[in-house]
Order: sequence, then C-alpha cells, then structure tokens
Amino acid sequence: MVLYADPPPPIKPPEIKIKELANKSTYESSMMEQKTRLHAIERHRSCEVSQAILSEVENRHQHQTLEPIKSPISGCSPSVESTTDTNTVHRHTVADAAWEALKKSIVHFRGQPIGTVAAIDKSQGALNYDQVFMRDFVPSALAFLMKGEPTIVKNFLLETARLQLREKMVDLFKLGQGVMPASFKVHHCNSKHKTESLLADFGETAIGRVAPVDSGLWWIILLRAYTIWTRDNSLAESPECQRAMRLILKLCLSEGFDTSPALLCADGCSMIDRRMGIYGYPIDIQALFFMALRCAVTLLKEDHNDDFVYQISRRIKALSYHLHSYYWLDFQRLNEIYRYKTEEYSETALNKFNVIPESIPDWIFDFMPSRGGYFIGNVSPARMDFRWFCLGNFIAILSSLTTGEQAEAILDLVEERWEELIGEMPMKVCYPAMENQEWQIVTGCDPKNTRWSYHNGGSWPGKLVHLQLFVSCG
Repeated sequence: MVLYADPPPPIKPPEIKIKELANKSTYESSMMEQKTRLHAIERHRSCEVSQAILSEVENRHQHQTLEPIKSPISGCSPSVESTTDTNTVHRHTVADAAWEALKKSIVHFRGQPIGTVAAIDKSQGALNYDQVFMRDFVPSALAFLMKGEPTIVKNFLLETARLQLREKMVDLFKLGQGVMPASFKVHHCNSKHKTESLLADFGETAIGRVAPVDSGLWWIILLRAYTIWTRDNSLAESPECQRAMRLILKLCLSEGFDTSPALLCADGCSMIDRRMGIYGYPIDIQALFFMALRCAVTLLKEDHNDDFVYQISRRIKALSYHLHSYYWLDFQRLNEIYRYKTEEYSETALNKFNVIPESIPDWIFDFMPSRGGYFIGNVSPARMDFRWFCLGNFIAILSSLTTGEQAEAILDLVEERWEELIGEMPMKVCYPAMENQEWQIVTGCDPKNTRWSYHNGGSWPGKLVHLQLFVSCG
C-alpha cells in the first residue's frame, strides 16, 4: 500500500536567463560528461554489493543465526573487501574494541540492563553524559538486536513507557502527558538497602529547558525495529506500549493553529539541542515524524470505536505532499524560487510562503549541482532555510518519504559535493556552517557551536551509525 501521495506535477519554469546559473550549468555539464561513465560503473558496483549484503542480512535474520556475515561477493566482511590479512585483523580488532566499550557503557536497573550511558569518558565533568539518552541509545539498541541480545532493548522500551506517565512540570507549567524523557539515570536511594529508582529529564533540567520532540518519535521507530528483528509482536501489542504510542501520537496530531501538517518545534528540541536557527518545521523532525507515523500504522491495534489509524494515514499523505511540494530543492526548483513574485494574495499563488528571492543565500548557487537535489532545512513564512541536514535527508530515504528519483538525487548531490559534505571527515551534520555575524545572531555567540564544530557543521559518527544499522536491520 502506498502511504504517501505523489508530488504534484512540476510547473514548467521559464527559460533560464540567470547568467550565473547558466554559466554554472554549462560548466558542470562538460564536467559531468567526463565523470558519467565512472559514476555509472561505481554506482552500479556499489548497488550490487549493497544488495548482496542486504540479502545476506535478511537470510541470516530468517534463520536466526548469529554467525558473522560474509560478503557473498568476496567472502569477507560486508563493509570493505579485505585485500590482506592485516586489514582483516585490524577490522576485527576495532570491532572487538567497540563491543567492549559498548558493554562498559551498559546501565543496570534492579539487576537488569536498561540502556547505555551517553559517554564513558570521565576525563572531564560529566554534566549529563552519565545518563541514558533516548536518541543516543537507538544505535546501541540496533547493535544489540543484531547481536542477538534484545533483552536490553525490551527493558528500555518498557521502562521509558512507564516514565512517560509521570507528571512533568517546568516551573509552574505542566507538560503534555505524551512527552517522552530526553534522558534518565539510575538513582540509588538508599545505599544500605540498595533501593533504586529512575530520575528522568523531560526538559526541566536540560540546558535551555526545552522538551525533546524527537524522543517519542525515536521510541516508536525503535519499537518497530525490535518487532521486526525479534519477530515478537507481544511487546508492541502490550497495553503499556499501545498506550505509550497513542499518547505520543495524540500529542503530535493535536489540533492547533497550524495550517501545515508538519510538526512545529522550538529551537533545541532535537538532536540539535542548542540554538541553531531550526525553530519552526525542521526537516530532521519532519522526516522522523513521517517515519514514526508509518511505523505506528503497523504497530497500533485498530480500535473499531475510533478512527485513530485513519487519522494517522491521512496525516502521512498530507505530510508527504507538503514536504515534496515545499521542501524539495533541485536546479530547476531553484530557478523557480529565484523568479518568485511576492505579495501574492490568492489560492493559486505560487509563492505561498511569500519568500523574498533576495533572501536566497549566495552560497546555494555554487552548492547546487545541475544533477542532484535534497530536502532543505526549514520552510516557514518568508523564510526558507537552504542548509543541508544529513539526518533529515537520509531518514527521508529510509522511510520512503522520497520517491526513487529523489533518493537517487540525494545520493547524486552527496557524490557531486563530496568535498563539501564529507571531505576528510565523516558526513557533516549540516552544511554550510554559520560564522561571523550570522553565528553571533543565530546561536547567541554559542562557543560550543563555532563554525565546523558540534552542531554547526560538525561531524557526528553516531548519526551515521543510526543510518547504517537501520539499513542492516532491513
């Protein structure tokens, strides 16, 4: 069943007359001719290897075996074709060290594993890094599932569902019941009797005092991953998990003043938990929202007394249409936006958000290749955030928010702009970085988010692990 609406037919743009774009298109076309054959060979080979690996993962899952996966192409580890014994030994050494570090990070509650701490490095002040973060545990949870150790994931899902029911107060204001914690830790109440309890942070002690919008979305997605990998529906069908899902979704689907199906968010409400100008409708949250909705449709037990699943299905279609229509950017779409008329007052207006063409940043004309495209960072009245966000675009591919052509275009963009988006480091969380006066105004002179650092164009290998493990889990 198709759960998203097809994007509307593109409007034929006027003949390109922008000198900069025309010159750039001609230059890139000539360069593309030199690269086309090489790209085609590399992409074809990459797809063959990836398909073979995923087929082997699925086969292992079906037979519930835990032996190391061997590449059907070369007989070696699926991540890289080993050419020497030294490389193989090094790879296994790194993997073993990673598993040892992961085991050391496990947190126990009343004798049972319940999650992993954010960091085990105690060289500096711990702050809240000694806690189990909802979003940060997801890659660990997927690794445990693939290792054949689902107990810790099950315990995590159940305990956080119980934490959700607690009363949440920030000063004198009560938060919605569906809010999931950003993090939690084990509190030893009485050392003599060894009693333990969980202390959860719903935003009341977080830096910036912002409730996490993404925690509940990640929770639903992880529940779906657990159900698929273990083939055990009993957890998802339990009263605790059914109630938790409904509370999360009722909060997200509640009616308000919005004229958009996208989820309204404050700055700092997600993995980017500091002021970075993502207030409004950030693509990272919208892609997660879409994925969580699709997971919920398969997990919720339909109650014939309400139309909750039907509401979710309608929201999926509306959200898909909205993101395809207003967030997708490619070379043709950029030309259309550049020629936008403003102050249009009608239902047939093309510039529905009254975006001023002069607000288009200069860097986008050099960044946007004639081959490729992506979902921009944010759209709201008189504002389009053209920044590239890694998590939102790749989650869009994994959740089937993108069409096949759009998924290919995102990968083409990464390939064409490899130096900018990856370079010598892992994939940057966003591009470009803010600096100088823009950094001062948008981040509030945040010393942690200086250019190419932390959330401001920094690299987050953990987020790449999210994506890699989701692919491996099928």
